Amino acid sequence: MATKASEMGSSAARARAEATFKKEERAREGAKAMMEYQANAKAVGEKMARLRALRLAKEAADKACKG
Repeated sequence: MATKASEMGSSAARARAEATFKKEERAREGAKAMMEYQANAKAVGEKMARLRALRLAKEAADKACKG
């Protein structure tokens, strides 16, 4: 009977360890996904700013040629 109790205790400990590991893994994956999201958002913002500057420069050049 002692072995069954120790087996149940070890399986419960193993289940807790696996649950903790999975929770930590989800947290790491979530942090990685957030970093990727923020990097993409920054890249999009920089690209939009560059394109806006190009558009404004073109509009100013077009206005100077016409005016």
